[in-house]
Amino acid sequence: MTSSSAPTISTVGELRASGHVARTLRAEIRENLLSALAEGRDPWPGLHGFGTTVIPQLERALIAGHDIVLLGERGQGKTRLLRTLVGLLDEWTPVIAGSELGEHPFDPVTTASVRRAGELGDDLPVAWRHRDERYAEKLATPDTSVADLIGDVDPMKVAEGRSLGDLETIHFGLIPRSHRGIVAINELPDLAERIQVAMLNVMEERDIQIRGYVLRLPLDVLVVASANPEDYTNRGRIITPLKDRFGAEIRTHYPLELDSEIAVIRQEAELVAEVPDYLVEILARFTRNLRDSSSVDQRSGVSARFAIAGAETIAAAALHRATVQGEDEAVARVVDLETAVDVLGGKIEFESGEEGREDEILTHLLRTATAETVRAHFRGLDFELLVDAIESGSMVTTGEQVTARDFLTGLPVLGESELYDEICDRLGATNDGQRAGAIELALEGLYLGRKISKDSDGSETIYG
Repeated sequence: MTSSSAPTISTVGELRASGHVARTLRAEIRENLLSALAEGRDPWPGLHGFGTTVIPQLERALIAGHDIVLLGERGQGKTRLLRTLVGLLDEWTPVIAGSELGEHPFDPVTTASVRRAGELGDDLPVAWRHRDERYAEKLATPDTSVADLIGDVDPMKVAEGRSLGDLETIHFGLIPRSHRGIVAINELPDLAERIQVAMLNVMEERDIQIRGYVLRLPLDVLVVASANPEDYTNRGRIITPLKDRFGAEIRTHYPLELDSEIAVIRQEAELVAEVPDYLVEILARFTRNLRDSSSVDQRSGVSARFAIAGAETIAAAALHRATVQGEDEAVARVVDLETAVDVLGGKIEFESGEEGREDEILTHLLRTATAETVRAHFRGLDFELLVDAIESGSMVTTGEQVTARDFLTGLPVLGESELYDEICDRLGATNDGQRAGAIELALEGLYLGRKISKDSDGSETIYG
């Protein structure tokens, strides 16, 4: 989406007459960042939990004009952070129309553009490039070639009649084509070491060496990359000379605060049904418990995608139940949490000594997260009325396919009592689905506190 249309200036003469001043890429990013900070605007929308750690380091690196590598475990928002850099570019920038590298009309760098500028003078045509077009992203894979990143001789250009000694026979790769823009390389250690070597001259000396050609181009490109620290030993490494060329190495991390974890889930999850806040909180606590568990391989990490996928799964379970049972409103409940555990285990790497105990570990940590959420929301609430009713022989039945209305109808004693109202008020429950979920959370809390018992056969759960 663009906020304004491209300028109408179409020639170099018009551009000069307009008073346009050319800036280097790093100067452009620096000035736009400082302007946003001075005005109190957030240059990093959608990023949570980095405000006092990663973001200040990143801002200092950009002000210094450094190439940047982000180090961190999977699912810490490294790629999202890199993509946010686009917002620091000018919305529209002039380029020589038809130029292969998107050169500035005042500063042609390729042989073809220099020739055209000399021939046409002030009539050199100008096009306008949006900032989204000035960001290129490459996932490093072992089969990535030098031609992909740097360039190679183009046989088609040779076939057109040019000689092999003609510099215009070169087909430029991703990095030169990102001239006056940002190129991001994800999972940099996966790039073969010989390919990393090919990047050295581009990043430091700004020249290109292709099959014996030495083409010196004043490339104006910001190289940013992401890497998992464990990749240095597991799959590959960043070679020392290349690490030395990155001006800033910044460590990312998972959200430090629960609120930030919840905000990430809410922002990223695409939910097909309503998922109440307390369920998102349980998933956030569950994820954080996994990151603290000695049974989980912390070198692999527990991605934020774990909780995001969990929220999407329980929303799908709620929509499935509403569709099959004919409910008017699809609302996720506590009973849907187990459906997430069933499918999320494969996203976690456990320590080798825990083989065969994976489900037990996940179930225990989910119960811990649920108990923590119950304490946070129901602290000080007296459940004696509900406990007494169940101890006297009443039972409450719920399950994946039990509707909210059927569940509420089967509640013993509660009815329209003050306890019922207080439970619903504390969780902001206003419809049947929300109320059923709130009561389920209270019952699960009583079970985890060993006040009542629970029996589950997979399709039906009975509290008694």
